[in-house]
Amino acid sequence: MLKTVAALVLPEVSPFEFGTICEVFGIDRTEDGVPPFELRVCGPVAGEPLRSTVGVEIVPTHGLDGLAGADLVAVSATRMREFPEPVLDAVRAAAASGSTMLSVCSGSFVLGAAGLLDGRRCTTHWMNADELRSKNPLAQVDPDVLFVDDGNIVTSAGTAAGIDACLHVVRRELGNAVVNAIARRMVVPPQRDGGQRQFVEQPVPVCRADGLAPVLDWVLENLQIEHSVSDLARRARMSDRSFARRFVAETGTTPHKWLTLQRVLRAQRLLEDTDLGVDDVAERSGFGSGALLRHHFRKVVGVAPADYRRTFTARTALAGF
Repeated sequence: MLKTVAALVLPEVSPFEFGTICEVFGIDRTEDGVPPFELRVCGPVAGEPLRSTVGVEIVPTHGLDGLAGADLVAVSATRMREFPEPVLDAVRAAAASGSTMLSVCSGSFVLGAAGLLDGRRCTTHWMNADELRSKNPLAQVDPDVLFVDDGNIVTSAGTAAGIDACLHVVRRELGNAVVNAIARRMVVPPQRDGGQRQFVEQPVPVCRADGLAPVLDWVLENLQIEHSVSDLARRARMSDRSFARRFVAETGTTPHKWLTLQRVLRAQRLLEDTDLGVDDVAERSGFGSGALLRHHFRKVVGVAPADYRRTFTARTALAGF
């Protein structure tokens, strides 16, 4: 259960990356059905101001002892690369006691210096990937993903990817309803395309113009039927070529990839919320056959539909939803 979050900030902290942690875990959204979180802002010394990368100071309310007993320790980005031993000891102790460790952007260097990334798959900002690999030769650094979930170690890429990782942890521990409530208030999609192991609710299409939004809304309501680019282009009153070009510009992906992702996300909801068999889930989500569903589901989510159902059902029951 995710109740207590300790945000670790160090000198040369990046306010935006720190802010992503605060935005997800530090705002009371109980009126929206989000369980309350206790957020502890922890630094080397409680009450001692820490310089940031933009000239302002951040004052932690807790010292390193605030990491003890936290369900989640979220390490914010920092320009530091050499860390005091008491900081690393506190990080190691939190991990050893069972806390999930989350790093945002260059916060991964703290986890690496503590020895927590050895033999583990991880990521960081793409500009820092080679440096992280050099400092942690035993780590499996993947610079091509938004975040990596390696069990009790979750690492994110740069800046906005910290939002993706924080929401993923919420989704993993507390389920669809909670992460969607938070994402809706933040005016961000619960998931961005680009990761294969993001267990998320179906996102609202994000378009910069009104032209495609009605078409995408209609598709989401009719995922069970076949959709060709030509059919969608006619509905949008565009030529096939113009529609395909506009689609990529507005959504960041192709119609085929977008439609496949939406069908996988619909299948996730059906697996979580119903007792339908895999073939029925496949039909209602638009894949047509259980074999095709299994192929795309494993490719996007990283596990088979049956394994996903078992895992998420257990988490949902544990979270009380």
